[in-house]
Amino acid sequence: MKLFETIKQMGHEQVLFCHDFESDLKAIIAIHDTSLGPAMGATRLRPYASEEDALQDVLRLSRGMTYKAACANIPVGGGKAVIIANPENKSDKLLRAYGRFVESLKGRFITGQDMNISPEDVRKISCETNYVVGVSEKSGGPAPVTAIGVLLGIKAAVEFRYSRESLDGLKIAVQGLGNVGKNLCQHLHQLGVKLFVSDVLPQKTEEIKRLYGATVVDEKEIYSLDVDVFAPCALGGILNSSTIPTIKAPIIAGCANNQLENEQVHSMLLDSKGILYCPDYVINAGGLINVYNEMIGYEEEKALLQLNNIYNSLLDIFSRAKEQGVTTHEAAKILAEERIRRAKSIKIVNS
Repeated sequence: MKLFETIKQMGHEQVLFCHDFESDLKAIIAIHDTSLGPAMGATRLRPYASEEDALQDVLRLSRGMTYKAACANIPVGGGKAVIIANPENKSDKLLRAYGRFVESLKGRFITGQDMNISPEDVRKISCETNYVVGVSEKSGGPAPVTAIGVLLGIKAAVEFRYSRESLDGLKIAVQGLGNVGKNLCQHLHQLGVKLFVSDVLPQKTEEIKRLYGATVVDEKEIYSLDVDVFAPCALGGILNSSTIPTIKAPIIAGCANNQLENEQVHSMLLDSKGILYCPDYVINAGGLINVYNEMIGYEEEKALLQLNNIYNSLLDIFSRAKEQGVTTHEAAKILAEERIRRAKSIKIVNS
């Protein structure tokens, strides 16, 4: 990878490589764009196969956060951080060392909880920095709010594709039953949806089967089910040249980040199949909306109003894509970049 060429192409402002000798911390903080405000983005901890994989992940995720905030009309920029480690090796020393690197950015980057980072871990990071959210989880944490946002996204897609408001009787396949996927299944069940689920952990699928009467299917079978909506809620890169040809669902609407393995190629492949794709950084913005409101002082009414922007933004994106003859991925990018350019022009006028 040509590092500076990649950063230039993706539009990043700053990438910080962090190492602490005593705790053996290896982390990357990527700040993509701060035109709308300070960069916000959670921290994930994974035993990446290579440092290049970690860098690619954090660059894509941080850019996604910029677009996510812009599409959600939240006045923050986009950032993300990854810690390269096995979850079993997570320690107080490592988390606190990471917190000191976050503090060194003096508020340009504000972080929180993502994969393999617990609320308790967030509290340990907060011992070294004030620039972390989700310490108190006043609203119950980001997962329930993210699930509600995904539900709103599914409703928007169903309304646009089927011209119906009710989800009752629809068949929806949910891939991945983590905190968001599980909450989403509960909401869908309450609305009369017939659920099909898969997860790498059998105990999770069995729980959803017991609670909501879901049909459990094999991990590979989930793609080819004859359902109304496919909701990817696991890892990214699952929409690719191998899986897309097998997908029968006319709508894809899930919370996983970076669902498209190749954004241009695979968004066009979905479009050629007539599949309505909900761009991941638009539909899964509930977590960002949640932590932003905790940061400024949580008011439920204001947070719910912003959450409803997911529904409205997706309907706008679907209409733009249809009118302009572009993919929904491209339409979302255009919408986000319009809002970012507007913010930059206002800054120039006021400077």
